[in-house]
Amino acid sequence: MRRNQLELLSPARDADIGIAAIDHGADAVYIGGPSFGARDKAGNSLADIERLVRHAHRFHARIFVTLNTILRDDELEGARALAWRLYEAGADALIVQDMGLFELDLPPIQLHASTQTDIRTPEKARFLQDVGFSQMVLARELTLEQIRAVSAQVQDAVLEFFIHGALCVAYSGQCFISHAHTGRSANRGNCSQECRLPYTVTDSGGRIVAHDKHVLSLKDNNQSDNLAALIDAGVRSFKIEGRYKDMGYVKNVTAHYRQLFDALLDAQAGGGQEGRAALVRASSGRTQHFFVPDPDRNFNRGATDYFVTGRKTDIGAFDTPKHAGLPIGHVLRVGAQHVDIEPLEGVQLYNGDALTWYDLQGALQGVPVNVATQRDDGTWRIEPNLPVAQLRDLRIGREVSRNRDMGWDRTLARESAQRRIGVTLHWRDTDNGFSLRVTDEDGYVGDAQVAHALEAAHDAARADQGLRAQLAKLGATLFEVRAPQSDILIETRATWFVPASTANALRRDAVAALEHARAAGLERWPRAQAVQPPVPYPEDTLSYLANVFNSKAAAFYARHGVKLVDAAYESQQELGDVSLMITKHCVRWSLSLCPKQAKGVTGVQGTVRAEPLTLKHGTDTLTLRFDCKPCEMHVVGKMRPNVLRESRREQAETPMQFYRSATRSR
Repeated sequence: MRRNQLELLSPARDADIGIAAIDHGADAVYIGGPSFGARDKAGNSLADIERLVRHAHRFHARIFVTLNTILRDDELEGARALAWRLYEAGADALIVQDMGLFELDLPPIQLHASTQTDIRTPEKARFLQDVGFSQMVLARELTLEQIRAVSAQVQDAVLEFFIHGALCVAYSGQCFISHAHTGRSANRGNCSQECRLPYTVTDSGGRIVAHDKHVLSLKDNNQSDNLAALIDAGVRSFKIEGRYKDMGYVKNVTAHYRQLFDALLDAQAGGGQEGRAALVRASSGRTQHFFVPDPDRNFNRGATDYFVTGRKTDIGAFDTPKHAGLPIGHVLRVGAQHVDIEPLEGVQLYNGDALTWYDLQGALQGVPVNVATQRDDGTWRIEPNLPVAQLRDLRIGREVSRNRDMGWDRTLARESAQRRIGVTLHWRDTDNGFSLRVTDEDGYVGDAQVAHALEAAHDAARADQGLRAQLAKLGATLFEVRAPQSDILIETRATWFVPASTANALRRDAVAALEHARAAGLERWPRAQAVQPPVPYPEDTLSYLANVFNSKAAAFYARHGVKLVDAAYESQQELGDVSLMITKHCVRWSLSLCPKQAKGVTGVQGTVRAEPLTLKHGTDTLTLRFDCKPCEMHVVGKMRPNVLRESRREQAETPMQFYRSATRSR
């Protein structure tokens, strides 16, 4: 990818969703391979990867495959072999976390730094560029100012940033709660989402600050209003979260951002945006969507732009981690077996919808709809799939929302987009027939000729119109003539009679030649070369937070000047209380309890430290400690005994090798 290109990067749980993402306007798709991906339930076969690659490459779109778990020593050879198979399948880049991969014999494929590498500083970003990463996704927590600072230090690698989807509350790669409580490692692709649980928060005096609130659960990321600012800050790849999401989500959100980026690019092309005149989209074609995208209609927990434009108090989804949906109206009447809804203007309800509302305690309730019937007065009679008496606090006047819209789902289940590459056609006569040249928007050319007797047409105007109509019939191909009168040039010595079969055959041959030229012209991205001699890592000691789980990763850091390396948390060496999560989200700030928010307090940073808070869920107790100088929160706890016992049992039963530090840093 060139630095003057803007890349819309969409997720894919499987190849069919990836193909839909390309068709709806993605410039690139990231997808899990057969193993070693940080979403362990979103793996795909090599055959499916190859099928997706073939489709994407027709538009010169790219496919990135995740190989971004931390690896044990006994897994390194499998990861190396898989990297070669993915390269042979045509993948354009591997998204990786484990630095041990740099010590292996990898194919000449681009490496992209996963979000799990936790890139927050210019120094770390520059290091990753210098060791051979071609693209890197920055921490979601960065502000525009911080992104600009990274961009100033990273001149060769492409900067990537998440613009939509679920937010991990911790810095990526800095969350170990899942492993500590369940044995399921987020760094190994199996997060149990402890952050979405309800917790009771108490202060140092034992007073309850919040009761059964989801204080570690965040709203969903939405940077729709910040795209131009992110471009100006140096971001070139714009990433949508969601490798577990369904087809409808990927279609809808990809279409939403495709339209926003096209509007930005069209504005700059028209001279409306100074300083962006050189920017282009990173793949070919224009997409027509057969629906109006609306990201609010997919599963979401509310929207936030997180820290991009500064810290805010309303980034949390503390009441519920579920999707409340969009408002549809309020309860008008309640019967023994039905509920009547006074709808908002234009609302249409369907059998199979799901309705939600908040009860008197503020908890989200919901029920599927068996039958929805519109009455003569415009109201809707809802027959739910549960007895009305069991629907908690669904009473007259209660506002009702819908979090499953069957009409919307059916719209997205159908063909909902068409992507085509613009072409111009140049028809000529020759000494013994006709020739056709098809040139696409990227400058690729397909030529074809046919021998045919030259016979003057009886009706010149009709013959010209008929020939143009035949040449424009590109519907079954990737291509389209966007302006038949100007994009089809007929240059002949006379107006000849051309049978439709001749025009069609010549068009097919020229289009086939164009497809061949496009395929031949798609270059494999080169692997970035590491700076020599090896550049030093910004730190000379690494704790368990560096996620070093194998001897090759330890050797990598040693080669780059690190003197002391501790083993990853998953190696079971950190048995006491440690930081299980480090996050920019601050519970004190969100609850308006931060000393910096106190009226009249100045000069707080670095001088006043907030007292710890305690989180409780079931038998688990966690401590919140606040590091006020960098404005970060640490969630402190230790591994459950049963997790430790089970882990040790597995290690005893299954021969495993994984890195253990010979020297401790504490």
